Amino acid sequence: MKKCILFVVSMLMTAPLLRAENAGVPSESEDVMLQAFYWNSYNANESTTKFGRTKWIDLLKDTAAINANFDLVWFPPSAGPMGNGVGYSARQYSNQDSDWGTKAKLQELITALHKGNTKVLADVVLNHRGNSNSWCTFYQDNFGSYGTYQLTQKHIVSNDECFTNKSSSCYNASSSDRGAYDTGDNFDGARDLDHTSEFVQNWSKAYTQWLLGEMKYDGFRYDMTLGFHGRYLKLYNEAAQPYISVSELWHSIDRQKQHLQECEYNTMVFDFQMKYSMRGIVDGSYGKLNVNKSFEGLRKHGLSRYSVTFIDNHDTFDRGTAYGDNQYTKSTDLTTATNKDVVLQASAYMLMMPGIPCVFYPHWYSYKSEINELIAVRKRVGIHSESQVLEETSGQYQYSATVQGHRGQVIVRVGKYRSKTVPEGFELAVEGGDRGQYSVYVKMGNEAVENVEAEQPAVRKIIYNGHVYILREGQTYTLTGSEIKIGE
Repeated sequence: MKKCILFVVSMLMTAPLLRAENAGVPSESEDVMLQAFYWNSYNANESTTKFGRTKWIDLLKDTAAINANFDLVWFPPSAGPMGNGVGYSARQYSNQDSDWGTKAKLQELITALHKGNTKVLADVVLNHRGNSNSWCTFYQDNFGSYGTYQLTQKHIVSNDECFTNKSSSCYNASSSDRGAYDTGDNFDGARDLDHTSEFVQNWSKAYTQWLLGEMKYDGFRYDMTLGFHGRYLKLYNEAAQPYISVSELWHSIDRQKQHLQECEYNTMVFDFQMKYSMRGIVDGSYGKLNVNKSFEGLRKHGLSRYSVTFIDNHDTFDRGTAYGDNQYTKSTDLTTATNKDVVLQASAYMLMMPGIPCVFYPHWYSYKSEINELIAVRKRVGIHSESQVLEETSGQYQYSATVQGHRGQVIVRVGKYRSKTVPEGFELAVEGGDRGQYSVYVKMGNEAVENVEAEQPAVRKIIYNGHVYILREGQTYTLTGSEIKIGE
């Protein structure tokens, strides 16, 4: 116990002080996120993928299942026009007719999700944008009451390749006809925008405010935030006040910490280092999951509140075959037996850890029932973004951790040789099959499952296929209270 107290105190001392006005970072959030797309999934079909199509019309058919399991849904870039593919080089931001579907169908989808209390994140690309009919010209954006904006080549960073490429319409333009030097990394797939420009700042504020006010999004996933200084993202979040903001930052922990400081902690970041640590499941290096050994991730630095954890996303997932990140899944289709143990062990680990977990659509599509069960346990216990990991151990081919939630504790164990002996008071909540190789045990607070029989004599627990259910008045229920018929 003394060791746990010292650990908690040290984490508090290293965590940044928060202010009431921090935008985009919910406190002690129990949210679970779904990334509701993967690369090119707007045109997926049975001959090219096994993970389903995710146009707006397709997601509309799945809103009941999404609402039942997820608090947040991250959509792909919805800016158009149509013919722009996935959308990361959109050409007209006020045009919300894209290859994912029409503006009307998008708004219908957002409304349906809101009715089920699920919030929706827009994928916001502010670092760069596509051009209109030449390298350095842009379509006008009309954001209604939020303003009309016409970007020009003066709003492109001075070191963009359009000024040095001889085939460009603005090749060798004078310094007065181009913007300031880039404040971040270069992106050569489109025109990099100059965020030192007050006009670009106002355009960015108008767009983000319009997404919330007109389109009814709730938060943002910011693309390519390495491309401009974090002070500007802070400006945009303070203007728009999103429920949640998440930065895409492919980099080291030190660079992620620097970004959070630049933003004055007005955003979260995707925890790439935790993703890389989870690769230890592939080769049996379970110490990579343990913060006391070789784990890397925001949790190690007391920054779980700012961590959005994930196993794969549209970029790490192999775009060419839709069969998965080569380094993570060993170039094998995720729906086959070979990788089921990898995905489900990683899912069990991620979904019982602090941070806001983001489930990847192909994983959910492939293993929906197993992942939904894990989400239900997380919600039952109240694991949240700032939950404390009270104890963790690891050895050859196994890992175990005890995590504190708002309403109880879980012990999560992964690996073929994991122990199945637990302290008194913990009950098995969910366990993977022969290939799943994970177990989650629950100890509740005032709603302890182990006391249910004593409090209600007509109620008893049963275990079926490694899962704990409640039998009451001839009906069977899951631990979250949903009626279920087992054995079918």
